[in-house]
This record gives sequence, structure tokens and C-alpha cells, in this order.
Amino acid sequence: MTELALHRGISVQRIGAMILRYWYLLMSSWPRLLELLYWPALQIITWGFLQMYIAQNANFFARAGGTLIGAVILWDILFRGQLGFSISFLEEMWARNLGNLMMSPLKPIEFLLSLMVMSLIRLAIGVIPMILIAFFFFHFNLVGLGLPLIAFFCNLIFTSWALGIFVSGLVLRNGLGAESIVWSLMFGILPLVCVYYPVTVLPHWLQLIAWALPPTYVFEGMRALLIEHTFRADLMVDALAINAVLLIASFAAFMALLNSGRRAGSLLQSGE
Repeated sequence: MTELALHRGISVQRIGAMILRYWYLLMSSWPRLLELLYWPALQIITWGFLQMYIAQNANFFARAGGTLIGAVILWDILFRGQLGFSISFLEEMWARNLGNLMMSPLKPIEFLLSLMVMSLIRLAIGVIPMILIAFFFFHFNLVGLGLPLIAFFCNLIFTSWALGIFVSGLVLRNGLGAESIVWSLMFGILPLVCVYYPVTVLPHWLQLIAWALPPTYVFEGMRALLIEHTFRADLMVDALAINAVLLIASFAAFMALLNSGRRAGSLLQSGE
């Protein structure tokens, strides 16, 4: 059979075969397709709202420029908390060791708790240098927020665990073809939790969704503390209540997906 070839034996047929392979992988995984669609939309929505807010409040940065640095650090706590949880889980998937763990005496709740501890360790490694850089280079002292910082941190880490548990369940059931959800889910909620702008910037119907997400209360509380010098304990209590519901729901979803994976045999077949 004659093979089309280019210079130095490069085969067009082999290239075409590889393209076809990647095409089949792409079309067989809805998370991959979703990832291609929403990254551009996500960028324009997030920075569009920020630009709108800056245009409406010209004196904002002069009065409270530290809110942006504080928002970046708190967002990183949320993002790294979820990522630290999920990466430890994915390491078991990459090593194809999950089936062995599930056949061991290890209980699912023990497995999840160990991932929570690892998320805190990974978070500390990443965030502590960030806090020091903010202090020495930009004169922003996050620790100086005092006791409110504990409330901010706890609510953010609880949300990151809830999302990490749910995402791990999806990957557990659907295999590594759903791995992109781990990296992209947090950025999907970025415009809605109002990291860089207040909830009032959003359209009314989006405000309803934003207030259903615990991080929204944290970032609103952070701005109230830095701009108005007022600690909104009511926001932290509301966030804690929503987080409790999310943690219970995420654990229930993880167990349901785990049982479904056991029935489908996907625990031992964790590939694409």
C-alpha cells in the first residue's frame, strides 16, 4: 500500500491517524468540549464586570486599594484548597491505585479526611509565601485582619473541600476523561463569587445565584472589613450554614458516584 509521505519520511497518514485519535477522545468526553467553550467566555465575563465596577467607582482604588490584594490571596486559598484536595486524589488515579485502596480496609470517609489534611498542607506551602510577599512588597498585612481572617479562611476551605469531594466523585465515576473538571471548576464560579467586585455589579438574576455560593459572603465580608472597617458576622454565619449543606451534599454525591463506579467497574478502568 502506497503511503503519502513528506520530507524525510514524515507520514501524512500517521499524522492523520493521531489527529483522528485525539478527535475521538475529544468527542467522547463532554468535559473537554465544555472546557473549550467556556474559557473564552469566562475571561470576558470576569474582566468585563471588573471594568464596569472600576468605571462606576473611580475613587475606589484610592480609598481601598488593598481590597484587590486581599481578594487575590483569599481567592488563592479557595482555589488551592480545592486543587490540593483534588491533586492528591488524582495521584491515585494516575497511579491506578484507587482500586487497591477501595479493596483495602480503608473507609471512604477516612480517605476523604486524609485528602482534606493534604489540601491544608499543600495550601500552607503555597499561600504562606504569598502572604509574605504581599506584606514585604505591597505592605498588605493579611494577618492584621485578626479574628475575621479565621472566619474567612474556614468558610473558604470548607467550600473548597465540598467542591473537591464532588469533583473527585465525578472523576471516580467517569475516569480521567473528566480530569479537566478539576482544573476548571473553580474558574467557572470565579465571576459569580464576586472576588474583585461587589455583588451589586451583577445583574439581579445573577445576584440570586451569587448569594447561593459561600465564597460570595467571604469576599463581601472582606470588602466591608477593609473599606468600612466593619466585620459582618452575619455574612460569615450564612456562609457557614450553606457550607454545611454543601459538605453533606458533596459527601452523599461522592458515595453515590463511588457505588455507581463499583457497579460499573470503573474503579479498575480509570483511563480516558
